[in-house]
Amino acid sequence: MLSLGEAQAAEVMKHLAPREVQKLGQAMARLKDVSREKIGKVLDAFRTEAEERTSLGAGSAEYVKSVLTRALGDDKASAVIERILQEGDAAGIEGLKWMDAPAVAGLIGNEHPQIVATILVHLDRDQAAEVMKLLPERLRNDVVLRIATLEGIQPAALRELNEVLQRLLTGGGGGKAAPRGGIKAAAEIVNRLGSAIETGVIEAVRQHDAELAQKILDQMFVFENLLDLDDRAIQLLLREVQSESLIVALKGASEELRQKVFKNMSQRAGEMLKEDLEAKGPVRVSEVETQQKEILRIVRRLADEGQVAIGGGGEGSYV
Repeated sequence: MLSLGEAQAAEVMKHLAPREVQKLGQAMARLKDVSREKIGKVLDAFRTEAEERTSLGAGSAEYVKSVLTRALGDDKASAVIERILQEGDAAGIEGLKWMDAPAVAGLIGNEHPQIVATILVHLDRDQAAEVMKLLPERLRNDVVLRIATLEGIQPAALRELNEVLQRLLTGGGGGKAAPRGGIKAAAEIVNRLGSAIETGVIEAVRQHDAELAQKILDQMFVFENLLDLDDRAIQLLLREVQSESLIVALKGASEELRQKVFKNMSQRAGEMLKEDLEAKGPVRVSEVETQQKEILRIVRRLADEGQVAIGGGGEGSYV
C-alpha cells in the first residue's frame, strides 16, 4: 500500500471493511526502513498470487441483482434479492463499525439491553468485546445473556434499531430472520473480554441459567485449550506465530502446555525457546494476555480455513 502512492492506496481502502482499514493503517504506521529488496519480494509474491486468481465472484452481488431483475421484473426480483443479500438489513449499523469503542459505548450505553445486544452481534467480534468492556457490569452481564438467547433478528426489529441510531434501513420488511445472535456469538465476544471480566460475566449468566452458561463455556477457547490440539495442529500453529510473541505468551502458560510446544519443535529450536524463556525477565500479565489472544486469533483463523478443528459444543463447530 505504501508503494502505491496516496491516490491509489485510497482507492484500494475504499473497498475494505472498517476493521481491515484500522489494522492495515496501524501496520502501515509501524512500517519503517524497508529495503528495496524486501519491497521487490513482496510485490513479486503479490503479483504471483494475483495472477492465479480469476474474476469469478468479483461484483457478484450486482451481477445477481441484474440477472434476477431481468428474469423476474423489478417487483418480484426485489423480494428475492432482499432474502439473498441480507447484509442490507444492517445498513444502519455500518456507521458504528467506523467508530472507536468508547464512542460506540457512549452512544448505546443508555439503551435497552436488547437493543445493545442486537447492535453488538452486528459488529466485528473484537470491536464488540471492546465496547462490552466499557459498559457497566450489570448491563454487560444482561447483554451477554440476551446475545446467547438471540436466535434471529426480524427485519422489523432492525428498522426500529435504525430509528434509534437515526439512520434509514435499506432492507425490506419481510423475509426470514437473520441468524446473528446465539450461543456461539456470545462465546466469541466473551472470549475476547479478558479473564477478569469473562469470569464475572459467565457467573452472572450461570445464576440465571446454569445450562446456558455451560453451553457458552463449551463454545469458548482459551490459551490452555491449546493442549487439546493434536501435534499436527500445534506444528501448523508454530509456523504462524512470531517467536517473541510465543515467548511472552508461554510465560503465563502451564508447564504441561510448554512441554507440548517444546515436543512439537525441533530439538535445537526447543532448546533455544527454553533458553529464551529462562532469560526473559518478568512480564506484565496484560502483555501475556495480549500475546495469548493474538495466538488464539491465529488458531481461529486456521479453524476458519479448515486447517485446525476444535470440538466446541456441537457437531461440525469450530473455534
